[in-house]
Amino acid sequence: MKKNIAIIMGGYSSEYEISLKSGNVVYDTLDPSKYTPYRIHIFKDKWVYVDANNVEFPIDKNDFSVTVNNAKITFDCVFNAIHGSPGEDGFMQGYFKLLNIPHTSCGMYQASLTFNKRDCLSVLKPYGIKTAESFYVNLGDAINEDEIINKVGLPCFVKANKAGSSFGISKVYKKEDLLKAIDVAFKEDDEIIIESFLDGTEVSVGVITYKGKTKVLPITEIVSNNDFFDYKAKYLGESQEITPARLTKEQERKVNQVAKQVYDVLKMTGFSRSEFIFKDGDPHLLEVNSVPGLTRESILPQQAACAGISLSALFDNAIEEALNKKS
Repeated sequence: MKKNIAIIMGGYSSEYEISLKSGNVVYDTLDPSKYTPYRIHIFKDKWVYVDANNVEFPIDKNDFSVTVNNAKITFDCVFNAIHGSPGEDGFMQGYFKLLNIPHTSCGMYQASLTFNKRDCLSVLKPYGIKTAESFYVNLGDAINEDEIINKVGLPCFVKANKAGSSFGISKVYKKEDLLKAIDVAFKEDDEIIIESFLDGTEVSVGVITYKGKTKVLPITEIVSNNDFFDYKAKYLGESQEITPARLTKEQERKVNQVAKQVYDVLKMTGFSRSEFIFKDGDPHLLEVNSVPGLTRESILPQQAACAGISLSALFDNAIEEALNKKS
């Protein structure tokens, strides 16, 4: 019997348009002989099922069901394609845990932790995971530019702590540009992280649970046409994404080992994509994404293809892993 799959997409953050693209790729790709997919748009003002004619039906949040033509539809599994809040920060994971509905992403704690760059890096450092030098600022804090620059140096990166897809990020070369960059980051989040610039090869490493085991996918090298891997570079084609990455065997071994260690230490499940920059021959972790992009241009699907895993097989495996996961 075919499984009803709710593909949640949209969300409450600046990433909602990318999420809609990811969700629609999943919707178009799932095997129709095994699954009946439903597009579920999650927005602050509405949770709705959107049918093939773009007619909307409200979701009953009490049990995450929908009624269509007087027939109540429930879901066997949720495919999470929401980048940012509430799909990548633990809220939807907690909701589905309470309802005992399987979902394709990691657990609530893992989602919340990896979404918070500062907390995630702090948890991983005792395990020997190398990171950039960093400085934390919260909205309302007194800002001492000299103190920040003394800690992280110039140039440096100013980032929103809980945002993805390169929203709210600036590269700062001069002290007089620091406050403006901080203001940009505060438009995305009330916490920011300021990091030292790491001058080296940037790579993205997908790690997934595949057929019951942790699998590191082929590594992608990021070569931005812009000053860094910003939104335009990531989504508007202003970068080269080279898979497999042009690394030495030793570099490849090191980053594979660290990426798997991060996934296992955090007890991740489902998809993940970690970003690293090599400095002095060692990979330094920038961040972990628990709901990476799934558009046809996105990095993780490119990596899966390089590993001989089709989009259909990738998505099918995610659903099977979720259905087989012990609650």
